[in-house]
Amino acid sequence: MQEIELKFLVPESRLKGLMRQARVKSSEVTQLAAHYYDTPDQQLAEAGIGLRIRKEGDAWVQTIKAGGDGIAARLEHNAVLDNEQVQAMLDNNTLMPDLTIYKNTSVAPALAEFKLKKLAKNLTRLYVTDVERTTRLLVDDSGSDGDANNHVEMAYDYGEIIHGNDDTQRDAIQEIEFELISGDIDFLFATAKTWCKRYKLCLSTVTKAERGGLLITEQQHSPAVHADLDQLNIDKKISMPAFVRAAVHNCLLQILPNSSAIVAGSEDDDHALQLYIGITRLQAALQAFASYSDEINPDWLPILKPTAMLLNEYRELAHLASHIEPDLQQHGAPTVDWATDMDALKITPKDAISANDFQLTLLELIAFTMSDPSLEPQADQLAIDKLAKTLSKQQAKLGKAVQELQSKKDLGSNNINIESNDLKDDDLQSVDLDDSDLENVDSKSDDIENIDLDDNNAEHELHEQLTTLLYISEFATPLLDKKKSKKKKAKKESKRWLKYLAKAQKTLNKYHHHKMYQQRYQLKSKTDSSALYGAGWFAAMLVRDLKRTEKRLAKVADSSVFR
Repeated sequence: MQEIELKFLVPESRLKGLMRQARVKSSEVTQLAAHYYDTPDQQLAEAGIGLRIRKEGDAWVQTIKAGGDGIAARLEHNAVLDNEQVQAMLDNNTLMPDLTIYKNTSVAPALAEFKLKKLAKNLTRLYVTDVERTTRLLVDDSGSDGDANNHVEMAYDYGEIIHGNDDTQRDAIQEIEFELISGDIDFLFATAKTWCKRYKLCLSTVTKAERGGLLITEQQHSPAVHADLDQLNIDKKISMPAFVRAAVHNCLLQILPNSSAIVAGSEDDDHALQLYIGITRLQAALQAFASYSDEINPDWLPILKPTAMLLNEYRELAHLASHIEPDLQQHGAPTVDWATDMDALKITPKDAISANDFQLTLLELIAFTMSDPSLEPQADQLAIDKLAKTLSKQQAKLGKAVQELQSKKDLGSNNINIESNDLKDDDLQSVDLDDSDLENVDSKSDDIENIDLDDNNAEHELHEQLTTLLYISEFATPLLDKKKSKKKKAKKESKRWLKYLAKAQKTLNKYHHHKMYQQRYQLKSKTDSSALYGAGWFAAMLVRDLKRTEKRLAKVADSSVFR
């Protein structure tokens, strides 16, 4: 069977009010004692599989969860075990799952890569959970005849995850889940939105199995999730409404795990960076493919855009303080203290992501990806028939933006204000501090004052068009390649096109970061003369970066693969 549920973290400030609604007369409280199993090197977890034996009231149930859409839906198989046999194994400390029960079941394909006999021998109990679960059945009472079939189970869990070999290592559990028991999936999302609004809940994709794995590896959060186009599920016959849903879903696979880590307390720069990239990719898809679906809500973009901007501002300053400043000091720069600048930021990434309007938008986007595209008016129109036109139109916009910027008095005097996008880790962490063209920089030169010139609007337009074109090309190219699968030349052209776009974006992003660092050090120098060193250093960087940027933009502008 397929389990469809939404999980949230509960802020402490709203817990008492939530508990009053959870513990009504009709609710039930159950103690859940679960044993989770995997190989010592967590092969099941790596394959996205969770395996447990749990006492649910008076019964012992073996459960495996696997697959699904990566967001709210997962395959689940439950088997009730013999209580006496379980108790005997518990007494002898030999309780282990029985993998033979999964032959010829819906979860069998998820285990296909494993040899079950070998896997069974390698299984060990890695961690246990001790949870008090409060459940309440929520029924649609809006009045129509069919509504009585709409049921959602609310489950509030409070307890601990405990290391399987060291019970002194524990992690608290405090989360609420909404699972569709029967009926229309729209009722699940309507219910979740109501509770989310009332109690400021924050979506979380972190399962108990994942949290247990983090506990035994002594990690606070899972690594940041990067974009993965291999998970983009499209084929040549996909309709326009289905295509845009697939693109949004692919973005959410990057957004949700990183936002979950941040609301859970992660201050890792990479979580913020990958969340920012995911939101930027999502914005590009919603803008470019808006005409592909009648169900796209125009209110989404006005919420996503400022959230991304807040994320980017905080992340850039944090990276400056934690990476750029130490690197400069290694090359002889005087110390510059950025602590007060960090403290001056009123909104942290956690604040921005926990905001109720952003969380509600995420819920609506998940609901959109899970809605039926065949019910839309354009369900009979193939995406492949419109993609080339969409890309050609976007390429024309980019060409116009490049021409407008080049038509200015001097391209080299303009700020190419490119916001950070799909950067590799080393792009952010390296500032090429050993470049020979920086050796003779005079950090007190008057030229530093003139590096920040005008035309921000033109530069912003260039960045926006380039970013949009790159991301929608990544979504579309696999489909266009399939259309031209017999034309190797066309396939090579599309790959070369993406290569040009990626290189141009990389240089523009590097230019933007160096410009931002230069501006911050220049502004800081008004109250701290030590900052002049950094301002001069990055002023020299901009001269070199701009030449590379012009060269790569020219290749993009000359390309005609989608015309």
